[in-house]
Amino acid sequence: MKKLFILFAILLFQSSFRPQNITWVAIGDSITYLNEHPDETGNRITKGYMTRVVEKLPAFHYINKGYNGWTAVKIATDIEKLNIPSADLYSIFLGTNDWWGSKPLGTLSDYENNTGLATVNGSFRVIMNKLKSLNPQAKIVLITPLQRVDFVYINNFKNNAFGSYKEKNGQKLEQFADAIVAIAKLEGIPVVDLYHKKGMDHAKLVQFKYLKDPATGQYKKFTYPEFVDVPFNPASDEYPYPVEASNVTYDGLHPSDKGYEMITKELVKIFKKW
Repeated sequence: MKKLFILFAILLFQSSFRPQNITWVAIGDSITYLNEHPDETGNRITKGYMTRVVEKLPAFHYINKGYNGWTAVKIATDIEKLNIPSADLYSIFLGTNDWWGSKPLGTLSDYENNTGLATVNGSFRVIMNKLKSLNPQAKIVLITPLQRVDFVYINNFKNNAFGSYKEKNGQKLEQFADAIVAIAKLEGIPVVDLYHKKGMDHAKLVQFKYLKDPATGQYKKFTYPEFVDVPFNPASDEYPYPVEASNVTYDGLHPSDKGYEMITKELVKIFKKW
């Protein structure tokens, strides 16, 4: 009984010094941006990871600094124009567009030596430097890209891309994820490694891809990795990811409600420690 009383007293003491309002700035690409734009997903999602986090942690309020299609290099290039405010907490969720856009990854030494915007590693250093200048005491969390299969934009079928199951111009998406993990380790800050998270692997991202069978010309549900070499014609084919194809993503790249909830759980584990 005495131990229980002491534990209660400690928790009460800690909570009395915990900020009642924690400002969180979420920096990212379309996966972050879509939190406020479910209409751009064909309403395949109801809410993104930021809304979900603050529902579970009411002391937090977020500012969305997600930019559709942007890379870490682009964020770093324009960092002084983005009006990023001083905050208690920052998250950085970038890298998938750098891989697809064939931005040179560079090495950890580019980060350590602050070599600038020529590489993704160097660009992360520019971003980190800016955030530390805004609030040296701020907490920072890094989030790696998740794996991706063949992306087809629901509002423009011509906007499509193959998945991270193969290299793009000699680079693997996994290398970008590993680089972000290495930066977090160097800085001694938390990282959410979505790329290697169980249940977010290529085979789990969609239930199937709805494509014409080359042998018969009839539509068929192809699962991963069967669909990798099955052609898709954006000019004439149906959208390959009907609603029932959704699993962790709804379009091969962007998280579904299920995917956003998985991301949310990882962030809440970290955030509630602060």
